Amino acid sequence: MPEWIIIILRSLTLIALLFFMVKWLGTKQLSQLNIFETISGIVLGGIAAIHTIDPNTNFAHAAIAMIIWFIVPYGVEKIALKSKSFRNFTQGKSTVFIQDGKIMEDNLKKEGYSTDDLLEKLRDKNIFLASDVEFAVLEPTGSLNVLPKRENLPLTAKDLGITLSPTKEPQTVVMDGKVLLESLANLSLNPNWLETELDKRNIAIENVFLAQADNDGQLFIDLFDDQIAVPAPTEKPLLLATMKKCQADLELFKLATENPESKSLYDRNSKKIQQAIDLISPYLK
Repeated sequence: MPEWIIIILRSLTLIALLFFMVKWLGTKQLSQLNIFETISGIVLGGIAAIHTIDPNTNFAHAAIAMIIWFIVPYGVEKIALKSKSFRNFTQGKSTVFIQDGKIMEDNLKKEGYSTDDLLEKLRDKNIFLASDVEFAVLEPTGSLNVLPKRENLPLTAKDLGITLSPTKEPQTVVMDGKVLLESLANLSLNPNWLETELDKRNIAIENVFLAQADNDGQLFIDLFDDQIAVPAPTEKPLLLATMKKCQADLELFKLATENPESKSLYDRNSKKIQQAIDLISPYLK
């Protein structure tokens, strides 16, 4: 068999083997590599590269070596889940760089970080003054997590005493012109609802590149044709406007009638609608 065919077959086999090994090791292997996992990844890649390029090497030896380098990190990961001390040894521990607003110089030296390195990490977090930081810790993965001082934290609705409606994860209900039934079901919606919403805007399903719906039943659409403007959802504003109009109509009816009982009835229902408006307004903004 020609060598080029052997190289192609070996490459495809080793790529598949590497893919499944990394997949079995978990997505953490991709996003948060520690020291041990980094070494394992380099060695696995090296084994695959060497035995792919050189057709004279024993392919069985390559498979055995890769399996061993898969089993060891996999076993280490499982043991680390059960033992804190073992996890600290293999994955490393977090190191505090700033505590109570004070820079821990000894910890910086221990991790081989200069002052410039620390400031660069802080700038990555959009912090340009070290004095703005209350606490900062270097994670075993090399990322720096920062807690700004309380006065430098952004205001939240809770800080302002504003009540917001609970929200759930929006769902993608149309992708590349195809309806995703599972996503609709997650929002307790169905294809008929989707068709109705699209008909309101004179949009055909095949023209929709992406459509997402939130927990309130509002549909956000992006079309294949970027030249066509799609109106924003108006369900919430319309509902609030309708309620306010009903309340205003009741007030007008109260002023227009001379019947005391009717005046009392209109006034009472107007106040009830106003209470409902006050209650529901935060959820419609």
